[in-house]
Amino acid sequence: MTARTESKKESEEMVTNENGNVNRCEEVQVENPRKSLKLKKMSNGQLEKRVYKIVLTGGPCGGKTTGQSRLCTFFENLGWKVFRVPETATVLLSGGVKFSDLTEKEAYKFQENLIRTMIQIENTYFELGKSSMRNCLIICDRGVMDASAYISKDKWEKMMSSNNWNAIEMRDNRYNQILHLVSAANGAEEFYTTEEHACRSEGVDLARELDYKSAAAWVGHPYFDVIDNSTNFETKMNRLIESVCQKVGIDIGDRLLATSRKLKFLVANLPPDSEFPPFQDFDVEHQYLQSSGPKVQARLRKRGQNNHWSYIHTIRRPNVHGQSRIEVKTQLTQRDYINLLAQRDDAHFTIYKKRRCFLVNNQYFQLDIYKEPSHPRCKGLVLLETYSSLSGEALLNCLPKFLNIVKEVTGDPDYSMFNLSLKEDWSITKKFCHSLHDDCSGYKLKQSNGVTNKQLVLNGHAKG
Repeated sequence: MTARTESKKESEEMVTNENGNVNRCEEVQVENPRKSLKLKKMSNGQLEKRVYKIVLTGGPCGGKTTGQSRLCTFFENLGWKVFRVPETATVLLSGGVKFSDLTEKEAYKFQENLIRTMIQIENTYFELGKSSMRNCLIICDRGVMDASAYISKDKWEKMMSSNNWNAIEMRDNRYNQILHLVSAANGAEEFYTTEEHACRSEGVDLARELDYKSAAAWVGHPYFDVIDNSTNFETKMNRLIESVCQKVGIDIGDRLLATSRKLKFLVANLPPDSEFPPFQDFDVEHQYLQSSGPKVQARLRKRGQNNHWSYIHTIRRPNVHGQSRIEVKTQLTQRDYINLLAQRDDAHFTIYKKRRCFLVNNQYFQLDIYKEPSHPRCKGLVLLETYSSLSGEALLNCLPKFLNIVKEVTGDPDYSMFNLSLKEDWSITKKFCHSLHDDCSGYKLKQSNGVTNKQLVLNGHAKG
C-alpha cells in the first residue's frame, strides 16, 4: 500500500508489535487512494500493521457468505489484505461424512478432530497475517466454539479437559470479534431457503434452534455482536461492516448510514441467578493509565474465568475528525499487560466488577456488577450495556423484563467508568469528564412535586 504522511500527532503511547514486544510509538494519519486510515509509527520509523481476526457465525441462511464477500471488498478497498478461512465442517462433510451414519463414539471423535483441524487451518492464516506487510483482516467462517452447539455440555467439557483447552483461550483470546448473523428463519422467514447449498437441508424450526445454539456458544466473548433481521438485507450487511469498523477504529463517516450505538442502563434490585437465561460470569479489573492529553483516555482491562485471563489495552479519543468518539483496542500478552501497569494513573482507583453476559431475544447484554474495594460511589452499582440500532417502543421491548431498570444513563457523566474510578471528589477535580456524548437523552425519571416516580420514559413512551 502506498501512503504519504498527512499529519503527525504530538502524543505518544505504548503499543505491542507482532513479536509481543511493547514499543514506544506515535500516531500518524496516513492516506491511501481510497480512504484515510490510522496506523502506528514505531520508533524505527516503520508503520505498525494491524492483524484483526473475526468470526462470522449464525444459523442457516443468515448471510455469512454474502457478508464475507462484502467485508472482503470493503477492506480491500481500504488497502487491507484480507484472508478468508473456509468453514472446516463444510470441507469435511463434503467428503462423504454423514452424522446419521456415525456411532456416538465416532461422532465424538469426529467433532474432536474437526476442532483440531480447524485450529490448524486457522493458525495457517494467522501466521500469514503476521507476515503480511499490510493491515490484515482474517475472516473465519465459524470458529472453534461453534462445535459446542452440536455436542452435549458434558461431552464438550470432557473434550475441553482431555485436550487441555479452556474457554478464555479458545473463545476470548483467539479471535478479536464475533459476529452472529441471525438466520432468516428467525425474523425473515419469507426469505429462508435451502436451495443452492449442498450441505443445507434444515427446516425453519431446526434452523431457529441451530441459530440459537450457535449464538449461545459464543456468549461471554468481550466483543460479540448480533446482526439481526430487523432491517432489510442490504442494511443488514452494512451493519455488519459498520460493527467491524467500530471495533477496529476506522472512521466510516456516514457512508454506511451507521445507526448502532452503545446504550447503558442503571439497574436496581438484582434478581436471583435463576431468573437469568444461560449466562457467563467473568471477573474484570480496569486500570486507567496516564494519558498524553486531556481528551485522551487510556486503560487496561484484565478479564477472566477460573484463573484464565485475557488482556486489552484501550485508547479512547473523543471528537476526532467529527466523530463523537473513537476507541482503538489492542489485545495484549500478560507480559505486556504487566509492563503497561507501570503507567497506572494514581488519580484513579482500580475498578473491580463481575461481568455477566447473556442473550435475550437475539440481543447481547453485558451486566456489570461493581465490587469492592472501590470508591463509595460505586457501592451496589449495577449497569446494563448493549449495542442497538433500535429506539422507542422497539428498544423497550428488547430489554430484559426480569431486570429492574431504573433509567437509561447513556452518556451521563455520573455513570462514566472514568469518573466513577476517580479518587477526588467530582465537585473539585479537574479530571472529571463532563461530556462523553453529544446526545445524553434517553430514559429519564419522571418527577412530580420533588418525588421520583418509578416510571421509564423514552420518546413519550412510558413503562411502569
